[in-house]
Amino acid sequence: MNFSSCGTDCDACTYKTSHNCPGCKALEGKPFWSGEGGCDLFACADGKALPHCGKCGEFPCERLITAHKNENPDGIEIENLRSLINT
Repeated sequence: MNFSSCGTDCDACTYKTSHNCPGCKALEGKPFWSGEGGCDLFACADGKALPHCGKCGEFPCERLITAHKNENPDGIEIENLRSLINT
């Protein structure tokens, strides 16, 4: 599995093939879509030395919920992170 810090399954992401994206971790939180500063969620987890947001004491935080609300209202990313908490 190739999950980003925020729980996106990078192997299932359409950008993997359409933009040859290896995933957020491989790109150190700076995928093409994140802009000059990179992904805020990746930076937050990385700044706390966490492998992903699921390991954070504030999980799931409002920033994470808001980031995925418009993309995937079913919350699959948060469920992905819940499955990773004990790994």
